[in-house]
Amino acid sequence: MKQYECLTNDSSMASAIFVPYYAGLDLRRYLWGYNTSIRDSSSFYLVKWVAGKPEWKRMMGKDHFLVSGRIARDFRRKSNRKSDWGSNFRFLPESENMTMLTIESGSWENDVAVPYPTYFHPSTDNEVFQWQELMRRQNRPYLFSFAGAPRFRQKWSIRSEIISHCQASKKLCNLLDCDSQKCDDPNNLMKLFQSSVFCLQPPGDSLTRRSTFDSILAGCIPVFFHQGSAYSQYVWHLPKNYTKYSVFISPKDLRLGKTSISQTLLGVSKDEELAMREEVIRLIPRVIYADPRSRLETVEDAFDLAVKGILKRIETLRKVVS
Repeated sequence: MKQYECLTNDSSMASAIFVPYYAGLDLRRYLWGYNTSIRDSSSFYLVKWVAGKPEWKRMMGKDHFLVSGRIARDFRRKSNRKSDWGSNFRFLPESENMTMLTIESGSWENDVAVPYPTYFHPSTDNEVFQWQELMRRQNRPYLFSFAGAPRFRQKWSIRSEIISHCQASKKLCNLLDCDSQKCDDPNNLMKLFQSSVFCLQPPGDSLTRRSTFDSILAGCIPVFFHQGSAYSQYVWHLPKNYTKYSVFISPKDLRLGKTSISQTLLGVSKDEELAMREEVIRLIPRVIYADPRSRLETVEDAFDLAVKGILKRIETLRKVVS
């Protein structure tokens, strides 16, 4: 943000006000073993302080925005019971006026999802173009792959079925078991996705996964099992027509035996596959964050699109306020 070319020290001229409060890092310190008043304290004092500034009065905070590295629901605790998860930050009246950019939004209009960071942070346009060309030339011997582990505590999770199907389809599927900590190594993940035509992206601890963006970076076509994993999330970064870059499989049909993963993916024609992969590779610049020590010249990355999106959103709100 400090490298953004249109910063101004004159807040009266600013189209938007960035609040450098790292909500996710702040919350993480007190998530376990602390009562709700401690979890909520710094965010409470923050909004009171921000609301007392002259800039706030212009739009009552509707031109303010912040960024969180945690999902939106972590900041929407509904009671003060110690056992309840998260903080109440986004239920504070002042906070509700601000927009939060977050890795996973919900049904709230003041939260907007932006891509998870991947491992690739290019410094030049040419690095982006070279990477895209490399992904076009990849040999992909596996039809599909999955990197993950079961979620036994989540009754709705489709992961166990996916893992079983992958294990039964050894010639078609490449499985990376994340219980073994192999997924902590980016080399293992990228090799997996680069060797696959399709990458399975079921919900994890929440609806979204960083793995979705790792697979796009690898030129691997994502396969989703829930609409909320991408289609209703990253509206500034991914195409509205999701059939151009992904495949959707109904988990209900999968459980009922009406379809199978391999049957669905083998049913995609070669022409459709090539078109989808090219669209995925075209999306790569839109989902990566360039090295902040440099600026891309002709390519808009995830940061550029997020700032454009927030400025457009605030301008729309300004017309409503005025």
